Amino acid sequence: MHKFPLAVIGAGVIGRTHIERILKTPEFTLVGVAEPGTAGRQWCAERNVPTFENHQALLQATQPQGVVIATPNPTHVDVAADCMARGIAVLIEKPVADTLAAAERLVQIEQSTGVPVLVGHHRRHNPILQRARQIMAEGRLGQVLSANVMANVYKPEAYFDVAWRRQAGGGPVLINLIHDIDMLVYLLGEVRAVQGSLSSAVRGFDVEDTGAALLEFAGGTQAVMTVSDTTVSPWCWDFCAGEQSQYPRQHVQSHFLSGTQGSLSLPDLALWRYPGERHWHREMTREQSSPHEIDVYVQQLRHFRAVAERRETPICSALDGWRTLQATLALLQAARSGQRQTCPAFTASRNPT
Repeated sequence: MHKFPLAVIGAGVIGRTHIERILKTPEFTLVGVAEPGTAGRQWCAERNVPTFENHQALLQATQPQGVVIATPNPTHVDVAADCMARGIAVLIEKPVADTLAAAERLVQIEQSTGVPVLVGHHRRHNPILQRARQIMAEGRLGQVLSANVMANVYKPEAYFDVAWRRQAGGGPVLINLIHDIDMLVYLLGEVRAVQGSLSSAVRGFDVEDTGAALLEFAGGTQAVMTVSDTTVSPWCWDFCAGEQSQYPRQHVQSHFLSGTQGSLSLPDLALWRYPGERHWHREMTREQSSPHEIDVYVQQLRHFRAVAERRETPICSALDGWRTLQATLALLQAARSGQRQTCPAFTASRNPT
């Protein structure tokens, strides 16, 4: 298989994550990186990666078949539009955009150009979630009626030396909890309504440090989620699932799904069921799956190549990204207003003209 030419736009933390994976994976070649910052350009130079001042210069000088967009959220759709106008498939980091209108515009561009979009909700590529979906599809949980999710960590004070992390949009809802919301959307389908509460009582920044949410899904599931970046806790996916080596792995669970036929905890994939009659006086059995561990970012890049070559459909499309963003922004609005927020289904009439 020939090397697939990729470009990366943005050499910040997540951009470097992609760059490192591209450089170490034989089936890819990195044709260039667009990065205006001195620190990012120096980091690329140390790895002999050609850099360009902006994405326009990169696209003019190189011929990538796919582009990874790891720029600030408000720029995602404009940069993607420039790439897609050239017929280049895009992998856009989460969140797909900073506003719902911008995400809708991206869906429209994808529909009109036929150029595929993959949104970088990398957890969807984890074999744990793939196995969970299989268990659910087999009906072993029955109808899933409740879900409980914890995304609780402690971020050190130095993390907040960067100004945008103390401002609206830089808190744990859009940075962290959006991943967990996307996991539930992937497992349970569309969110229909959201209630929530946020607090900044500990740090006192403009942005939240703690929150809670109730998500109502179209299929009837009620999900309770908590998030905090100021709690000393092992209960978050990044610690439990072992996806990222910079976090010491904690062998506890952070996600729980309960259904009429059984219940499932994640990431350990422990399935609890009654072997016979369902009765609270009966003993339950516990089964556990152990899928192989993979580098989810490499797996995401391999899937992106297949998407760009039209061999696979996106596991997280522009529309999927829109759904997750809608639910996340609805949580923020519900917390501000104190009122339940509905999440209408996407229809063609919602596309911007």
